[in-house]
Amino acid sequence: MSPLTRSRQDYLKALYALAPAGEAVPTSRLAARLGVSAPSVTNMLGRLAEERLVSHAPRAGARLTPLGRRAALGMVRRHRILETFLVKVLGLDWTEVHDDAEVLEHHISDRALAAIDRLMGHPDEDPHGHLIPDAKGRLARRALTPLAALPRGARATVREIRDADGRRMARWKEVGLVPGAEVRVREVRALDDVFELEVAGRRVVTGSEGLDGVLVQPARVESHGARS
Repeated sequence: MSPLTRSRQDYLKALYALAPAGEAVPTSRLAARLGVSAPSVTNMLGRLAEERLVSHAPRAGARLTPLGRRAALGMVRRHRILETFLVKVLGLDWTEVHDDAEVLEHHISDRALAAIDRLMGHPDEDPHGHLIPDAKGRLARRALTPLAALPRGARATVREIRDADGRRMARWKEVGLVPGAEVRVREVRALDDVFELEVAGRRVVTGSEGLDGVLVQPARVESHGARS
């Protein structure tokens, strides 16, 4: 298959981002994600279907084929390696590198990307906690929970944060909601949509929207009846 154009790469990556488990994505949702018209999406999906990168039915939506998924994960790998490079090597703020990586991922050669990966010691995660697919397009799986779904008294470790909103990431950085941070849910007032958290010993009060995009690994609850 000939090299993918930037537009095709963006479509495949968007489909993966919207449906990492492989479910069908409605045309309207894909159009909103990419900021283009629904007819433009339908036209491109037809071309991608001809190239066997997606399967597409007008009312059923579109999903990645195995070939399309490998290509999408290749783009995800590029993006996350470049974000890591921009932060770890160039010293840029991790709340501001998403857009830079979006530009660079389409232009850097496979050879240069491999050299950057070696230089950094083949990192497993990007600065936002997302796992990096390996060179064969394989991505490990892990079960994470939205922070806003935890009950009062729960403890957890932040593992991933959504990286597409710079202002929101800056806020999370300010209050300490960063990958690796330990969090305790002190109070949940569902009717008022208020969450009171303890993050690294600091009290944080926010609504559910302010936590949207923060994924955590809940702490194991130890049984009091277990023998020491």
